Amino acid sequence: MTLSSDFKIFLVKAMPRDYNSNPESICILRLSAIGDCCHTLPVVRTLQAAFPSAQVTWVIGSTEHKLLEGADGIEFITFDKGRGFESWRAIRKKLAGRNFEVLLHMNASLRASLASTAIAARRRVGFDKPRARDLQWAFSNERIAQQDPHRRHVLDGLFQFAEHLGVTTRDMRWDIPVSDSDRNFAGEQTRGDAPVCVISPCSSQRARNFRNWSVDNYIALIETMQTKYGARFILTGAASEIENHYAREIIARTDGVTDLNGATSLKQLFALIDAATLVICPDSGPAHMATAAQTPVIGLYATSNPERTGPYIARQLTVNKYPEAVRLEFGKGVDEIRFGARVRDPDAMDLIQVGDVLEKVDLVLGHPAAD
Repeated sequence: MTLSSDFKIFLVKAMPRDYNSNPESICILRLSAIGDCCHTLPVVRTLQAAFPSAQVTWVIGSTEHKLLEGADGIEFITFDKGRGFESWRAIRKKLAGRNFEVLLHMNASLRASLASTAIAARRRVGFDKPRARDLQWAFSNERIAQQDPHRRHVLDGLFQFAEHLGVTTRDMRWDIPVSDSDRNFAGEQTRGDAPVCVISPCSSQRARNFRNWSVDNYIALIETMQTKYGARFILTGAASEIENHYAREIIARTDGVTDLNGATSLKQLFALIDAATLVICPDSGPAHMATAAQTPVIGLYATSNPERTGPYIARQLTVNKYPEAVRLEFGKGVDEIRFGARVRDPDAMDLIQVGDVLEKVDLVLGHPAAD
């Protein structure tokens, strides 16, 4: 790959700790994904509370920005991941002549690290070396504390960046702005006395990501909840090929399910999740949007570890078959393998039974609807 001569990959030397403990300008680099950007927002709010005079700039993916756009007190610089090097040129131009006191490089990917070279900052804080994937350590001159034994939820790991700046309190605030029109849209979709369940059945636009529960299981769950609770259902997604397949099958084989697959903006989806009684989904962005909205969410986990990537608040509602899947895949316990290791067995999600999910539904909805 040939890059323009004005682009240089560089190794950043460590700097002595003679820095200002009250920075006036902080740049956050967290491009993606939706869930991780939801995790990042309370860290940003914590930093703003600790350093009220600091200008906070967040370099963020253009898709993720559609959810967080308008968040008070944050300057957003968008990075279009689909445009590659042109996006790097664009943020370099926007930030020309600016020097931040601190860059918090919260995205351990090569794309994010290359984007970081367009950001001038004296202090460049990255992950500790075991977590600094794709050579991220080469693009920072300070590192957050190394985890021991490297087992921590993603959100807790991001809060280590605030701790590195001396901030030990947390402002767990997810104040994602939503317009009145988007809230009205959600209100129309959730109107009535019946409990409303948002189902986002797919964790990715890719068919083979091994995190999706089966269509048959979702249909059995929907039918049981309709009978037992009189629940209403709203189906959401991004209208990818796999999501369209799920939507077609579920709508064709059930009654009374509202199909909003591909029919909402991210703001509308967040408003819908906020207005819903319950969300059910695999390891995906909507699980963390539900956390931000403080809506109960039942996360379906078998191929990824919910202790690392599960809904941060509603962990008691998570259906966790990851230990069983790990035992079948690796012949070891969860504590014997790398934290966050993925299970690649396409049948692993079948370890989750409809009854397992219904047990969690009972915790949220309580007493069944009267006959």
